[in-house]
Amino acid sequence: MLSMASFTFGMVTAIASQIPALDPAHQQKFEHDGYVYDRNGQLLAVLRGRESRVLLTSGQISPYMKQAIVAIEDKRFYEHRGVDVRAIGRALWADVQHKGVVQGGSTITQQFIKNAYLKDNRSVARKLKEAALAWQLNQRKSKDWVLTAYLNTIYFGNGAYGIGQAALTYFRKPAKDLTLPEAALLAGIPRDPSRYDPATNPRAAKERRRLVLEQMFQQGAITGQQYRAARSSALPSPEEIRLPGTQQPRGQYFVNYVKQQLVDEFGSSEVFGGGMRVTTTIDLGLQKIARGAIAKWLSNPDGPQAALVAIDPRNGEILAMVGGSNFRESQFNLAVQGERQPGSAFKPFVLAAALDEGISPATRFESHPVVIPLGNRLWQVNNYEGEYLGSIDLQSATIHSDNSVYAQLTSVVGPQNVARIAHEAGISSKLNSYFAIGLGAEAANPLEMARAFSTFANNGNRIDGSLFGNVPRAIRKVGKSKNEPVARRVLSPTKNAILNSILQKVVSQGTGRRAALPDRPVAGKTGTTENYGDAWFVGYTPQLTVAVWVGYPRELRSMDHEYHGEAVAGGTYPAEIWRTFAQSALKYLKDDPQSFPSTYIPYGSSHLVVYRDGQLEIANENCHTPRNVLFFSGQEPRKTARCKPNEVEVPDLIGASIQAARARLIGQPLTPSVVYETAKPGQRLDVVLDQKPRRGRLSAYDRVVLILPRSTHGVVPRLIGMPLDRAQRKLERRGLKVEVEKTPGRRPGRVVFQLPRAGVAAAPGMLVRIAVAA
Repeated sequence: MLSMASFTFGMVTAIASQIPALDPAHQQKFEHDGYVYDRNGQLLAVLRGRESRVLLTSGQISPYMKQAIVAIEDKRFYEHRGVDVRAIGRALWADVQHKGVVQGGSTITQQFIKNAYLKDNRSVARKLKEAALAWQLNQRKSKDWVLTAYLNTIYFGNGAYGIGQAALTYFRKPAKDLTLPEAALLAGIPRDPSRYDPATNPRAAKERRRLVLEQMFQQGAITGQQYRAARSSALPSPEEIRLPGTQQPRGQYFVNYVKQQLVDEFGSSEVFGGGMRVTTTIDLGLQKIARGAIAKWLSNPDGPQAALVAIDPRNGEILAMVGGSNFRESQFNLAVQGERQPGSAFKPFVLAAALDEGISPATRFESHPVVIPLGNRLWQVNNYEGEYLGSIDLQSATIHSDNSVYAQLTSVVGPQNVARIAHEAGISSKLNSYFAIGLGAEAANPLEMARAFSTFANNGNRIDGSLFGNVPRAIRKVGKSKNEPVARRVLSPTKNAILNSILQKVVSQGTGRRAALPDRPVAGKTGTTENYGDAWFVGYTPQLTVAVWVGYPRELRSMDHEYHGEAVAGGTYPAEIWRTFAQSALKYLKDDPQSFPSTYIPYGSSHLVVYRDGQLEIANENCHTPRNVLFFSGQEPRKTARCKPNEVEVPDLIGASIQAARARLIGQPLTPSVVYETAKPGQRLDVVLDQKPRRGRLSAYDRVVLILPRSTHGVVPRLIGMPLDRAQRKLERRGLKVEVEKTPGRRPGRVVFQLPRAGVAAAPGMLVRIAVAA
């Protein structure tokens, strides 16, 4: 017993002794500058502690900021003692269920400890140490001290470490002057700085801000009027978001990208002030050549702008990156953050997916206006300028960028397979598996397009880094640790050689002719989006891959006359910038002309197939509209489809209104049937909760069961427009509590806002908040 007590006392004493080291001011004393160099050892940037953190006192931080971060990160912050037992219980139960650490239960106190002291390894031991330190810290420091220290140490994205730098970076003001919508936006970022970055993902950032504001309102921190006004507030423009006073004059867009890679891998406290020595892959000579190539063709500052990324496909190193025309005016990196539809430049991934499935490029399709049935709707596809070529094979369809044929090919191989091969090649953006993916409707950025095409240039091998994994190789080494190239096979050498052969003809015979080089073969693909809003050329030789995007950076504006009075397509400015850069770059790199591996098209046999459940299957006698496809010998599908007579798709109706769900099923045609389950308080009653079956196929008029909620205690009544006394009586009769606040309005004494909204399931004692015009 005595030994157990001694052990416990010793452990508590040891943990308590570590608390002084958590103070941000203490930590700042031990920060050291780090340095970022180009591939030849020239200094690009200094990673300073001051760049990442300005320590503020509690009085220098807006009360809105404190309320917002508590509301979204730890609503019981002022109630618990540094550790929220309820939250930890939920997290541990989730970990047990999934046999690993999958869910956080950390309070603000624990998160501060993790940021300030502990390495971020997800383990039960880490959680226990966090909890022990948090409990001790709660005994020795005030809640306000913990909250202030936390806000001084969390990372807000875009190089801003701590709330002081975040306020300057996003809003050009001190943290004490942050308004409610500004504070709510910043409070939503730390959970995932990349996902909720208002510069790159404004929709996600706005939705996250709405959630923060909703939590603040529900917790009583703000009024309904404040909630509504803040929700409609504009986000900062991407051009205004930048860390002031810390940039070096060379390779600024690339340097910011490198910093983000470092923060993602090592954490902001280690990067800024940890004394890192980072050697990157950038070549400042090629950077100068890239800017010159763009300036030669795009000289009008009010006209379209360009982004360019160059990669050595043999080792995956980023050699040049142009992310905009003026870094001082805008730090928004078009090469990395500027996600735009690539149009037909995405078609090589459809072709790669087809080759990977064993489909021969000799397969023929009819080039004509097509309507492709997609379960409950139809997809109509037309060719560029209405030109159709009749019966053509996949090689001709690629050379001439035929939308009709590529839409049909996407329906054969499946959009999931197109997304899969694109991700495996190097596209990192989220790709929805919509059929329009085959025509480049899913957004991508120039960096990932260059990296993915580098996979084709490198004999079908994607290059990762030994330190950073599946991300572009922007960094050669950190300290003494080398980020060595690691090859990952994506496409077989034979099939990759076939793809290269076809893409070479795009440049020699098709839409990419302006990109042709006089001394060596070039493979590539043009891309032009609808109404000439974006134009691309992504091309490569065995030694160099370059992606060029041209467009208006601040808006999607038609470029229907900017190319000498004609429209800007992928084969115009992008191809000419590509050629100008590649000619000089290859000469600068002293890379002699080199050919791609020779190839042949293996013998094939034709089969009638359908795309079902993510794979190609041999059609049976019941399958609708099977395709006649030529497969390489021995690579045809092995499975025969089990199509039903008069088969129809089961639509996904979860979340739809009952009226819409019924109409959808009847139109398939299928037979709807409804069953009910008890509703939860606040739940909508007119929305489908579940269905049986959830997906799959049935014969026409088969039954689909829809599951709806049913309230056992009535619904929340509609109160908006009612006099206050009448609204209160109505709520009291239903056993509901009411909380009233005043707000300016045109109809004094009338309800202008309520939460929860009318029509949702009620429960005895439920609180309904209403705002009344004063």
